Amino acid sequence: MKTITVAIAGNPNSGKSTLINAIAGTNLQVGNWPGVTVEKKTATLKIDDLIINLVDLPGTYSLSPYTQEEVIARDFLVREKPDLIIDVVDSTNLERNLYLTVQLLELGIPIILALNIYDEAKKKGYEFDIEKLQELLGIRVIPTVATKKEGIKEILNAIKDFAYGFYNITPKKINYGEDIESSIKAIEENLKVTNPLLLSKYPSRWLALKLIEGDELVMKEVDLIGDETFLQEAKSHLFKSHDEDIESMLADIRYGIANGVTRDVLKKKDGKRVDFTEKIDRIVLNRYLGIPIFLFAMWFVFKFAFDFSAPFSDWIDTTISGPVTKWTFHALTVVGSPQWVISLLTEGVIAGVGAVLVFIPVIAVMMFIITLLEGSGYMARVAFVMDRLMHSIGLHGKSFIPMLLGFGCNVPSIYATRVLETERDRKLTALLVPLMSCGARLPVYVIFIGAFFSDHAPTVLWSLYVLGIFMAIALGFILKKTLYKGFAPVFIMELPPYRVPVFRDLMIHTWQKLKHFVIKAGTYIFAVSVIMWFLLNTPYGVEKENSALGRIGKTISPVFEPLGFGTWEASSSLVAGLIAKEVVVSTMAQIYVKEEVEEEKEGVDKEKGFIDDLKDAFLSFGFAIRDAIENLISGFGIKSLSANEEEEQRPLKSKLQGIFTPLTAYAFLAFVLLYWPCVVVGIAMKQEFGSWKLYGQALVIHSLLAWFVAFAIYQGGRILGF
Repeated sequence: MKTITVAIAGNPNSGKSTLINAIAGTNLQVGNWPGVTVEKKTATLKIDDLIINLVDLPGTYSLSPYTQEEVIARDFLVREKPDLIIDVVDSTNLERNLYLTVQLLELGIPIILALNIYDEAKKKGYEFDIEKLQELLGIRVIPTVATKKEGIKEILNAIKDFAYGFYNITPKKINYGEDIESSIKAIEENLKVTNPLLLSKYPSRWLALKLIEGDELVMKEVDLIGDETFLQEAKSHLFKSHDEDIESMLADIRYGIANGVTRDVLKKKDGKRVDFTEKIDRIVLNRYLGIPIFLFAMWFVFKFAFDFSAPFSDWIDTTISGPVTKWTFHALTVVGSPQWVISLLTEGVIAGVGAVLVFIPVIAVMMFIITLLEGSGYMARVAFVMDRLMHSIGLHGKSFIPMLLGFGCNVPSIYATRVLETERDRKLTALLVPLMSCGARLPVYVIFIGAFFSDHAPTVLWSLYVLGIFMAIALGFILKKTLYKGFAPVFIMELPPYRVPVFRDLMIHTWQKLKHFVIKAGTYIFAVSVIMWFLLNTPYGVEKENSALGRIGKTISPVFEPLGFGTWEASSSLVAGLIAKEVVVSTMAQIYVKEEVEEEKEGVDKEKGFIDDLKDAFLSFGFAIRDAIENLISGFGIKSLSANEEEEQRPLKSKLQGIFTPLTAYAFLAFVLLYWPCVVVGIAMKQEFGSWKLYGQALVIHSLLAWFVAFAIYQGGRILGF
């Protein structure tokens, strides 16, 4: 049995993730690189008696790293020394992609070049001389279309042939000219004598080139302090002719090689041809239409998500609050469980966690559509569209990318700030990210919108997301003038062509995003729901108003009086939301909805049996599918969001309608949107920036912002007569 390690490298947007999904299939495992929070994808395949360990490296344009992703990619290639590299190249942008290929050649590791997105290149009229490309680089070149799994079999066969030594795919040595080659030779010979241990750790030619460049990370790692004389001597003639800017000189040579290879192997049809991407970008990137189109796209996301998912949310709600609660109560009663155990499981666990699980359908649909927009190439355009607006707060469009990720979850958005170049930009963006409305807030929005704004649900939800973006811009403008003064660097980012994402990949990425919410509901929210139950029932048997949580809510409720929701119930739920925003709903479910235990007991004895309830659950799921389709067909109607008011009102919604008004409900939603980033976000900030200081700033700034915005909404609404 033979085992080899294959690293998959490539530029962002080259189709690298799609290729590894096509190769690995369901074997793909997602985790984090050791010591950091950057996503790591690996897979192990077994073909005959060959075991292939695939490692998907973070996308990078260069091996001269500036971001953490680039550092990780280079460190793995240099230190782990994989047996083989699959270099994924976007064939529609061959020259730009070959810049990384040239740097990979310097490592001396065998390479298979996957000439990906080959179908789009052919549509553009590109003609490739594959044999000439293989000859110039000394590596195997295989055209691929990862979205259609074309070329995957050939890549796997090439890996097998390499593993068994059927042919040599060791790359050619790139000649950098007499001056640089003589410096490389002098450094290598010196290191063989003075520091052979370094040559066992790093590829000798690559190390020599990095020492010539003066790469800061490499210089720090090899620690040649006190022994740099030979370096100065080896580079002395280069200093004289290139004014010590050797790094730029080497970059120019690499670009020149990439350009020369491209001219030799690629032919393009004559004439200017405006492709599909350019036609769309003339509209989408228009300076006047760009932002309105983005806002409309987000409104459509919310409307589609609500219309399609609402019947499924109603089905989960009915199933959990009905048969699940009823039969759990019955089972606990039969085994003689104490009353407090029955209350804990039915009112605490089932009511708490169940109140959050109800919103999985809407979150899943939203994550799917946002993933679709990301995969299509549109989300990259949003960063450009927002660049002008972001400059007003001292940032650039690249900072909007972590904010967009925040629509799913603020935690990965904090980690995504590492793609920014300066510490100031990273910290300022991290302070603004929690104002992006994440999936954790959706359960709060949905329950209140269903109770008070069901006829205008998508528009109200859309307004909350827009409010978050607007407040981020306003806060950023203030912070730019005070705590984070500075200027935004120039924004340079490649726009991928528009593509139709592969459905299978969409489902994989959607599940990866949704899994975070599901796991949190099954563990984190479960634990918090139990804690909230104990706080609501300590001492046991007292009215909830006089419980430990009730007393906390009473103490702080005067703070919320000017905002329109100064009750102990609302205050207590906001306290729970400090831990996780989803818990606001589960806490409200425990506070407002009282379980009528005796009625449940009688219901089990007199109503339908377990089998009948199970049949009803299956039938009602079929009705949910029918209603979801009808909602979409009938002019995107949202009748299901009314929670079947003609038949019955859900208990929590009924309670909320008796306590809140539409005005106080919207003020409450605005407060939930803006206040106190959850504890998990704080942990991410601590990991990313090394201290709790930034999270402390966020707690103060966001809580004050939330209070004043909710105050303005409520008091302004009262003045206007709402």
